[in-house]
Amino acid sequence: MFTFLQVPANPSPISDQGEIDVRYRYWRRHILVTIWLGYALFYFTRKSFNAAAPEIIASGVMARTDIGLLATLFYISYGLSKFFSGIVSDHSNARYFMGLGLIATGVMNILFGFSTSLWAFALLWALNAFFQGWGSPVCARLLTAWYSRTERGGWWALWNTAHNVGGALIPIMVGAVALHYGWRAGMMIAGTLAICAGIFLCWRLRDRPQTVGLPPVGDWRHDELEIAQQQEGAGLSRREILYKYVLANPYIWLLSLCYVLVYVVRAAINDWGNLYMSETLGVDLVTANSAVTMFELGGFIGALVAGWGSDKLFNGNRGPMNLIFAAGILLSVGSLWLMPFASYVMQAACFFTTGFFVFGPQMLIGMAAAECSHKEAAGAATGFVGLFAYLGASLSGWPLARVIDIWHWNGFFVVIAIAAGISALLLLPFLHAQAPRVQGEV
Repeated sequence: MFTFLQVPANPSPISDQGEIDVRYRYWRRHILVTIWLGYALFYFTRKSFNAAAPEIIASGVMARTDIGLLATLFYISYGLSKFFSGIVSDHSNARYFMGLGLIATGVMNILFGFSTSLWAFALLWALNAFFQGWGSPVCARLLTAWYSRTERGGWWALWNTAHNVGGALIPIMVGAVALHYGWRAGMMIAGTLAICAGIFLCWRLRDRPQTVGLPPVGDWRHDELEIAQQQEGAGLSRREILYKYVLANPYIWLLSLCYVLVYVVRAAINDWGNLYMSETLGVDLVTANSAVTMFELGGFIGALVAGWGSDKLFNGNRGPMNLIFAAGILLSVGSLWLMPFASYVMQAACFFTTGFFVFGPQMLIGMAAAECSHKEAAGAATGFVGLFAYLGASLSGWPLARVIDIWHWNGFFVVIAIAAGISALLLLPFLHAQAPRVQGEV
C-alpha cells in the first residue's frame, strides 16, 4: 500500500559524460527551486497562527498563556517529529514524503480555522507540528546528495532563504486578511496554498542523483572532501550508521545543545516580536507584523552571507562563521533591548540586524550536523539536532509567556540575551572540528 513512499530503484547509469553534465545542471536547479518553494509554504502553515495571535487575543478566543501553551505544544511535537521523520526520510521517496507532509499541514490549518475550543486548537496544532516534521529532513538529505562539500554552503544558504521569504510573507498576508475578514480566513488561505504546493511537490520533486541515472555528486565534481564522506562507514548497517554517526557522535550532541539556545532566541523574536511592538509602541497588527517581516528579511541576507563565507573564507569549515554570527546575536539582542528611545524605524532596524545574525547559525548548525555525520544519515542527523532546536523553541512558548507576565519585557530580553551568550561559548570547539577529516573518523 505504501510502496510509493520507498526510495525508488536506480535505473541504468548514464555513461555519456556530456549528457551527465547537462542533466546534473538541470536537476540541481530544479531540485533547489522545488524544495525552496515547498519549504516556504511549510512556513505559511507553521507561522500562520503566530501572525494571527494578536488578533486572536483581541477577539477573546484565547488568552496570552493559551497562545504560549499552543506554541510550546507545537515545538515539542515538531521537534520529536523532525527527529523520527529524519530517520524515516533517509530511506523514503523524497517527492512523496515531503509533498504529502505539506498537504497534511494545509488540511490542519483549514480545520484550525473552523475550530472553536482550546482542546481542538491544541490537537490540530500538534498534528500540524507532526506533519511539519516531514519537510526539513528531506531537504537536508537532498541538499547533501545533490551539492558537494566545498560548494554546499552557498546552495544550502539559497534554500535556507525559504524560511525567511515564507516567514516574511505570512505575517503580512495573515495580518491583512485578519483585519478585513478575521483570523480564521487567514488560516484557511494559508492552508489552501500549502495543499496546492504539496501537489506540485508530488509531481515535480525527485530523489537522490542515482535515481535519475546520475553518479554521486562527489564523483561528478571530483570533490575529494565529498568523496571521502561518501566512502565513510562502508559495510555498516543502517542501525550501526545511526548509532555511530548520530547518536554516539559528540559533535552532534554539542551542536544540539547550541541549537537549543539559538532557537530560544529565534522563536522568541518570531513568536513574541509582533506583540512586543504592539504593546510598547501601540501600533496596529499589520505594522507590528512588519517588524517581524524585517527580522525575516535580515535572516534572508544573513543566511546567504553565512553560507557564502563558510565556503569561500573557511573552505567549507562552518565553525568560524558560526562563532562570528553567534557573537552578533548577543550584540543585536542587546541593542533591541537597551535602545534608549522607542522608534518604529530603529526597532525595525534592530529586528533586521537580529534576524541577520540569528539565521546564520540557524542554517549553519543544521548543515554542520549533516557534514559531521554520514551521507546516509543526513536526514537523521539534522532531525536529531532539530529535535533539540525545537525543544529550545518550546521554551519560548508558555515558559517565556510566564516570564513576560512576571518580569515584563525586561525579563524577556534577559532570557534571550543569556541564551545568545552561552550559544557562542558552545561553538568554540567547532573552530577546528570541521577541518577535512581522515577517512572513517567521526
